[in-house]
Amino acid sequence: MTTPATSDRSVDRSGPVDPARPFGAHLVMGWWKPVLMTVVVVGALYLLQILFLAVAAIVEVRVLGKDPADESLTPLTYLALNLSIILLVPIALPVLRLMTGTSWRDVLAVGRRFSWRRLGRWTAVFAGLMAVANLILPLVQPSPLTAVAVTGTTVALLAIVLLTTPLQAAAEEIVFRGVLTAAYGSWLRAARPALALGISLSTVLFALVHTSADSWMLLNYIGLGASTALMALLSRGLEASIAFHAMNNVFAMGIGAVFAYGGGIAQDRSAGAGGSYMLLFLLAQAVGVLIVWRVEKRRTAALRD
Repeated sequence: MTTPATSDRSVDRSGPVDPARPFGAHLVMGWWKPVLMTVVVVGALYLLQILFLAVAAIVEVRVLGKDPADESLTPLTYLALNLSIILLVPIALPVLRLMTGTSWRDVLAVGRRFSWRRLGRWTAVFAGLMAVANLILPLVQPSPLTAVAVTGTTVALLAIVLLTTPLQAAAEEIVFRGVLTAAYGSWLRAARPALALGISLSTVLFALVHTSADSWMLLNYIGLGASTALMALLSRGLEASIAFHAMNNVFAMGIGAVFAYGGGIAQDRSAGAGGSYMLLFLLAQAVGVLIVWRVEKRRTAALRD
């Protein structure tokens, strides 16, 4: 698979980075460093989740009177989960910098600068795509209208979804696609095998840390990880992958909040919790990759003319 050229003239070539190689196979580091990065990321994720969820549980049970048996995502627990993921970025990037000298800019894009304008455009495109997917969803997986309710909990959840979920999705893309994919890819020097290895390992880890026992959910996580990795490869940066991941999560959690009977969002990841309706989102992921491929192909052709 080829990747498009870029018109960005200002390129950060600092650190152990080869800007001529594809995104995801552009870092060079010792064999043990990706192992250490994995330990840092997974360890920090679970430690932060345990800490923040414990604080949220104490406040909700002792102060707000929440039933200890209630495992739904209330505003405070959802905020705790999102913060535990967001804080991975200021942990992972300095560790990567300390071990390899890699600039944070080389995690966001290679051969060009990260573009906020691109991020905004991709966000608009993928907001439309996810809106279409979620409008089709009731045709294959009807939801009871009685589940729709707007309470103070609903409003608080929607506010936290809009304010923190894009940051949570961006953090996952930076850590799993920007750091770990390229770290695992550094084990091989030939570009295509490096990309295959990096994308495969980071995608499997991404799926596993979501701790779902349902095969459909695992397939969806694998699809999301692989598709956003391909978007980053095609565009040589994380703008499209961040935008797709953010819109996927914002729509999923926002709709979950509205269809929660006015309470917390259900978080059932046990076997049988998913279903074949999730093929619709796998299709949306494939469409997202095709859109990025077409846009980047046209961008490359325009640069050559």
